[in-house]
Amino acid sequence: MLNDTSVPEFILLGFPELQEFRFLLFVIFLTAYLFTFFGNALIIGISNLDVSLHTPMYFFLSNFSLLEMCYVSVTVPQLLGSFVTGSHAISFWTCITQMYFFFFFGTTEFFLLATMAYDRYLAICHPLQYPVLMDSCSCAYLALGSWVSGFLTPFLPTAFISQLSFNSSNHINHFFCDTGPLIKLATSNTFIAEVMVFLVSAVVVLVSLFLTVASYGLIVSTICRIPSASGRYKTFSTCASHLVVVIIFYGTVIFMYICPRSDQSSGMDKVVSVFYAIITPMLNPIIYTLRNKDVRKALEKACKRVKNKCLKHRGKTLVTVLTGISTHT
Repeated sequence: MLNDTSVPEFILLGFPELQEFRFLLFVIFLTAYLFTFFGNALIIGISNLDVSLHTPMYFFLSNFSLLEMCYVSVTVPQLLGSFVTGSHAISFWTCITQMYFFFFFGTTEFFLLATMAYDRYLAICHPLQYPVLMDSCSCAYLALGSWVSGFLTPFLPTAFISQLSFNSSNHINHFFCDTGPLIKLATSNTFIAEVMVFLVSAVVVLVSLFLTVASYGLIVSTICRIPSASGRYKTFSTCASHLVVVIIFYGTVIFMYICPRSDQSSGMDKVVSVFYAIITPMLNPIIYTLRNKDVRKALEKACKRVKNKCLKHRGKTLVTVLTGISTHT
């Protein structure tokens, strides 16, 4: 399909009211991006290197961390570039591509969160059958299904939006190419595109939310039947980190895409977008390391191994130096 727009590029306005703090914003967003990227990379490395973490839960967590790295890389590098160069221009097809991948990774995140909730449900409610029900093949199929579903879902909304005409204003009041601000600029009939975006977003969010809530409903029911308080706490702690991430992510996205929006809410939209597109992925490594004993123990073991290797290397270096001195003497 060919687009008949006469706008060769868009201008992402970003945060025009904060232009005098451009350098400060660059430092803040760069710090958040690096922390998110390397924090999630650390979780992937620990989950794969430590044998005790070779379980379905950490397999899905590694997928989730990889997803978060991709998610922030769709928007933040372009935003950082605009702070450095002062240029906010983005070509039409680059904008459409950015919108598609943001939709792709966001949709995959919903499916992965639902899959992780289902994994916790099987582990807590069916512990004896868990190793059989969630074997390596099942884990691979569920993870692959989440990624493929996320990849296919944005095709129709993106196709409809790319066919809209944009032959008046080309200023997008956002810091990346999101569906809502882009549709607002269209001069042709946007009804089908708006309905398509709303329906796809609603189906993805509500279906995955239903599966997640159903899983946690069964989990809570099982936990309540555990006689000891310590047993209930220990069981619930295995899914507490995931539950925190679910509440934060679903809350911000439902507010952004499902709740009715007013025409004067662009400033609030940008604040909420910063939260779920940048802040939430940055919080995930913190949540999963501070609230997860297994990850903390694996990190401590990895640090000890690195420390021992450094001490061993220093010892060898010192012996070599002393040997050289004695030989010279």
